[in-house]
Amino acid sequence: MASLERSVDSYLRHLTIERGMAKNTLLAYKRDLAKYLEALEKIGIKDSTEITELVVRNFAQGLVSEKGLVATSVARILAAVRGFHKFMLFEGISDNDVSAAVKPPKAPKRLPKAISIQEIEILLKASGPEPDDIAGSADIIRVRDRAILELLYATGARVSEIVNMDLDDLIDPEIVRLFGKGSKERIVPVGRYAQAAVASYLVRVRPSLATLSHGTPALFLNQRGSRLSRQSIWQIISDSAQAAKLQVEVSPHTFRHSFATHLLEGGADVRVVQELLGHASVTTTQIYTLVTVDALREIYASSHPRAQR
Repeated sequence: MASLERSVDSYLRHLTIERGMAKNTLLAYKRDLAKYLEALEKIGIKDSTEITELVVRNFAQGLVSEKGLVATSVARILAAVRGFHKFMLFEGISDNDVSAAVKPPKAPKRLPKAISIQEIEILLKASGPEPDDIAGSADIIRVRDRAILELLYATGARVSEIVNMDLDDLIDPEIVRLFGKGSKERIVPVGRYAQAAVASYLVRVRPSLATLSHGTPALFLNQRGSRLSRQSIWQIISDSAQAAKLQVEVSPHTFRHSFATHLLEGGADVRVVQELLGHASVTTTQIYTLVTVDALREIYASSHPRAQR
């Protein structure tokens, strides 16, 4: 087992140095491969030469039947395992890739959960004061919260991308730089509402928070003057949704889904939306077109005189 553990360590270093894999993805791969090694240990396998295709198939089948493990999680774990075996073949640790024929289960096509433009507006108003009304706000932290939510909706950014933003990533008031999965950089325009909210935060809030620490390039700071965490943004969104009294579930990804859906409903080309979201493949973005098609079907069915039953 020690040799397998060393091979896993080598693979993770390869992903870090050669592939530039994002920290969160790397941690997920580390957990997934630890699960794989644990399963191998249970059946007495201590060396890569003892692993057969049947062993990998049985591991995959065990994942499928494991309670509480959804298809996407199974697919992610198997991706880590398949990548590991490919790496061992490439490095000459194994003579063949025993995982090559083991395919992950097909995940059911889930439509992204977007909320309406009206619900987004209610949520944004509940998160903090209007940028031109901050003088009357006793709680300046809510000025920061409003800027975060406005920026999430304006750019379609992932929460991790907002957390990792530095001051230098504000290229100018109308453009920001985001770093997505695999540290892939993209440039995204920012609408005037988000521009105003971020400007208010930079003038009214950030200078006082920055004095509490030794200096950080982070754009959004917590009340100790340090970089805001993903968990903190989750809490900000949760508190804002509760204040807004919305009858729908709201998560950080709700802003990203709504951003994409509203752009497509407004007539944006799917490849433009792909670029803005930072998707490697347009296929990933096209799932949002299903949302708008479903909305069209619903309107058609309720409005067309020859469609009603």
